[in-house]
Amino acid sequence: MNAIHYTVDASQTHSHLFQISLHIAKPDAGQVVSLPVWIPGSYLVREFSKNLQQLKAKQAGKTVAVFQDHKSQWRIDCKNTSALDLTYEVYAFDNSVRTAWLDSQRGFFNGTSVCLRVHGQEDNAHALTLKADKASTWSVATGLSAVKVNKQGFGEYMAAHYDELVDCPFELGHFWRGEFTACGIPHEFVVAGAMASFDGARLLADTQKICEAEIKFWHEKKPAANAPYKRYVFMLNAVEEGYGGLEHRNSTALICNRRDLPAMAMKKMSEGYITLLGLISHEYFHTWNVKQLRPAEFKRYDYTQENYTELLWFFEGFTSYYDDLLLRRAKLIDDAQYFKLLNKTINLVLQAPGRQVQSVAQASFDAWVKYYRQDENTPNATISYYTKGALVALCIDLTMRAEGTSNLDHVMRGLWLRCKGGPLSEADLLAELEAQTGRSWKKEIKSWVHSTQDLPLKTLLSSHGVVVHEDPPQMAQRLGLRVTEAQGVVQIKAVLRGGAAEKAGMAAGDEWWAVASPKAKSQTWRLKKLDDLTLLLGNEKKAVATITRDQKVFALPLTLPTDVNTWRLSHTSNAHSTRSSAWLDGA
Repeated sequence: MNAIHYTVDASQTHSHLFQISLHIAKPDAGQVVSLPVWIPGSYLVREFSKNLQQLKAKQAGKTVAVFQDHKSQWRIDCKNTSALDLTYEVYAFDNSVRTAWLDSQRGFFNGTSVCLRVHGQEDNAHALTLKADKASTWSVATGLSAVKVNKQGFGEYMAAHYDELVDCPFELGHFWRGEFTACGIPHEFVVAGAMASFDGARLLADTQKICEAEIKFWHEKKPAANAPYKRYVFMLNAVEEGYGGLEHRNSTALICNRRDLPAMAMKKMSEGYITLLGLISHEYFHTWNVKQLRPAEFKRYDYTQENYTELLWFFEGFTSYYDDLLLRRAKLIDDAQYFKLLNKTINLVLQAPGRQVQSVAQASFDAWVKYYRQDENTPNATISYYTKGALVALCIDLTMRAEGTSNLDHVMRGLWLRCKGGPLSEADLLAELEAQTGRSWKKEIKSWVHSTQDLPLKTLLSSHGVVVHEDPPQMAQRLGLRVTEAQGVVQIKAVLRGGAAEKAGMAAGDEWWAVASPKAKSQTWRLKKLDDLTLLLGNEKKAVATITRDQKVFALPLTLPTDVNTWRLSHTSNAHSTRSSAWLDGA
């Protein structure tokens, strides 16, 4: 048996408990074990140890004491004279890509949720044997290397070290499975929860185009030989409501609304399916940009606490820039569809008052306490390193192309070579930008990344044949509100800083029940949809809003502004068409 060997038993589906045993061939005296508090790629301390229970230890056939000395760490009262065996259970009932799930229909786990770390032996080989009920007809999918498994995939797997073990999630159950090759590299796609109308062949064909475009993006010469993996697995969980993904070294875990999957009768791509393809593109691009190239602070993950970096604007933001752009280059979407997606990103940033409060570098550092813990004040206090980071990438790319020196594609490939597919710092980015263009980029990075100044988007887009139109926005944005509308109730979720709603005194949690014109106070209208305000008030600029808060009803004076606009992009044929084509086509 290997020096570090886990056995994960998935037979207790009704209790949602993974039964786990851990064999340590050569333990230290007083061996310390711990469970990670976070999973790389999702920057929040999630306290996975809350789901671990019944930890017991035996050595030479005798029970030895287990002492918990930290929220997620235990010390075993053992000697270093013989093997140590631990047993424990992990409750698995979080149907996300970040933790673990087990019921009668499906199983899934990340190693960070179920595999205790053996302190001092992290660099040793780690084996994992996966078991299920003898009568189980489930199948298994994972990026981890199989050693000896049956036809269903149950059996022994091997990782070179702990980092690899916990970076290869497992999908278990009755799922759809398909395969394709991209640049000669085998890829597997499994989908759980799909409906009968699901068009698997379409998903495989479109994903293949994405993978080939991205492999060739990073490795123009000998892509199959230079790619950082020999096999890749997509694991998609299709649910009634859900969206997200988490990247891994040679796989990704995805979740989507099952209605966004391609259907056999689909003639035109739905917006939901385009969004899913963007997610696939995003997570696959991470194979290079965050799993290989990664923040210098992540050279070695510390699983016991937050790992801080100011560079998520690069690793998440630049990936967000390329995910949709590479859909366009793979010819899965056209120019109009791409500009619609880019337009959405721009408006998300411009409509967030928090962009004037927090720089995107600060947003990266604060991810642990702000981005993953959003509340009603989030849009006023923070900016997303995904969306603004994507626009920083856009500005760098278009500036380089306008200057005629190089482009961001060359910078990304240059960074891959400069950093040898490993840890990267902001200094490396500045050095590569200067090497590509012959000038310093410190001024731009200081302004675009480390300050709250707005980006020069209009000028740069115009230089590439993109026209910016300013149109009247929907009523929620016009008033500075974020609301939900269900069963005829307008529920206020957030009030944006400086907007008309804030000036009127509205607050998150209010229910907006009715509206009246000051000129006709006797006529008060029940408000069921925010966009009905125009119908109810006509051209009136003043209104009285009836809201409820903590069971109290009162009226608020409201002024409807006319100076709020939203961006709309259009692509025109002009003198910049050659430059624009080079950008969109990746030339």
